[in-house]
Amino acid sequence: MLISGLTTEVDAARAEADRRATDYEAAQSAFDGATLRATNLQNQADEASAAAVVSGEQAGRLAAMLARTGNSDLSLSLFVDGSSASDLLNQLGSMSKLTERMSLVYDSAAADRNSARSLTDQAQIAQQALGVLAETAQTALAEAMASSIRVETALADQQEVAGTLQAQLAVLTEDRAATEADYTAGEVIRRAAEAAAAKARAEQVAAAAAAATASRPAGGGSTPNGQGWTLPVSGWISSAYGARPNKPVAGVGAFHYGTDIAAGCGSNVYAASAGTVVYAGWLGSYGNWVLIDHGDGTQTGYAHNSSLLVSAGQQVSTGATIALVGTTGASSGCHVHFETRVNGARVNPQTFMSDRGVSLG
Repeated sequence: MLISGLTTEVDAARAEADRRATDYEAAQSAFDGATLRATNLQNQADEASAAAVVSGEQAGRLAAMLARTGNSDLSLSLFVDGSSASDLLNQLGSMSKLTERMSLVYDSAAADRNSARSLTDQAQIAQQALGVLAETAQTALAEAMASSIRVETALADQQEVAGTLQAQLAVLTEDRAATEADYTAGEVIRRAAEAAAAKARAEQVAAAAAAATASRPAGGGSTPNGQGWTLPVSGWISSAYGARPNKPVAGVGAFHYGTDIAAGCGSNVYAASAGTVVYAGWLGSYGNWVLIDHGDGTQTGYAHNSSLLVSAGQQVSTGATIALVGTTGASSGCHVHFETRVNGARVNPQTFMSDRGVSLG
């Protein structure tokens, strides 16, 4: 009954963690979309303001031209100065065109000015909304992290209690001496198996690291460049940032907010630059996820890892090994889903890294 209760607790914690992860992904997507809209509105407002300046200058030049006539009544001048009916008709035609042109210029100037004001107001409102959305995303991330920790804690408690109960049951149902002998023998076998597995894993990781180093292009891998940045993993781009109408697996969005870099399972994943680990754990469709804050408004994320080698709060240097390549979460094969963020909004990793002297492929 006790183990059953603990199992239920673990299942509930996992369900809650998945829900929190989904909430976070939705909040982050909302923030990204709002950032794009705010940027577009500001660009439109800037263009409208520039157009308003041009049309205003045109209206000013027209007003200056009229002022140079001495502010006289043009229609009266036409009748007084006209020497013939033909001249009068010609001058009336000119006046009509001038009046029409003047009206168009002033209307255009007024429209451009109103458009600029409206777009500027909309851009300011959109920018103000970003703060709320950013806070919502950060809160959701913190809740997802807390849920992930609760899952790990509940699972550890379950395993500890289960182990204790199993040991007690063995003592009660078997001869004590035989049980102790069996336990000792089992411990020897278990420890030997663990040692062998650890050795094999170390050899696998070392081989993967050696292979990654051998295939790494000059200036890449774990070696930082002059700007303090490096490749997050050695591999090739299997899916770029942008619209993705044909979803590769269930549980992913139609827009791909990162760059997928295919690499061998178990290969090293490196910190693209120095910073602080703000998240290291399971996060829904991201699987095993690491998020690093670089302290200048930028962050990098690494998803689908088979295992994590860092923890939240840890300081890492450029090129430090932070995880091993895997296919956890919503993934169809071993790769790193690499994200880059500027002031919380996800941006194109290829452009972001290129600006910092690193080519992803």
